[in-house]
Amino acid sequence: MRKEKRSLRQQQIEDAAYEVLEIKGYGGTSMLGIAKQARASNETLYNWYGDKQGLFQALVMRNAEQVKEYLETELETDHDAISILATLGPKLIELLTGDRAVALNRAAAADSSGELGATLSKAGREAVFPLLEQVLLRARAEGELTFEHSAEAVALYLDLLIGDQQIRRVIGRLPKPTEAFCKQRSDRAVGLFCQLLG
Repeated sequence: MRKEKRSLRQQQIEDAAYEVLEIKGYGGTSMLGIAKQARASNETLYNWYGDKQGLFQALVMRNAEQVKEYLETELETDHDAISILATLGPKLIELLTGDRAVALNRAAAADSSGELGATLSKAGREAVFPLLEQVLLRARAEGELTFEHSAEAVALYLDLLIGDQQIRRVIGRLPKPTEAFCKQRSDRAVGLFCQLLG
């Protein structure tokens, strides 16, 4: 019960962090401001997250959690790699173009220190990229794909899947994608990817 209570409280604090971030940007966001918005003590925030960077790292990690867990689970199965990519694609588009990712990326773009951008890269991309690499290596081992450098293959897949969707969302030129769009975009990416590397 205590664990559930803490988890709920963390969710409230993290929701408050997004609210403050949207209003004040990363530079203007403080632990005290988030504590006030969440009606929590400043001490609780420092005890749970360490500092502002720790809190934002937790936000990024939580945002990427579903995709990371999905990949970890799928890699433990004997599912073929192409079918993993097909079901992963919509989740990845949703992750990278969702409201929370957009808020974090807008804040990172406005943060001249580069601190939030580094946190986004470390807790997001750098956590998911190696797992995606394992999926593609499985596809190569299964004879589905041919490539020399796995990092280049991952980059190509992400280019085909995401393209400029994320940046267009961040600058307000694209609405949040629908479930149908995510599925269609994912199918297209997998089809082109297999044509290019199959």
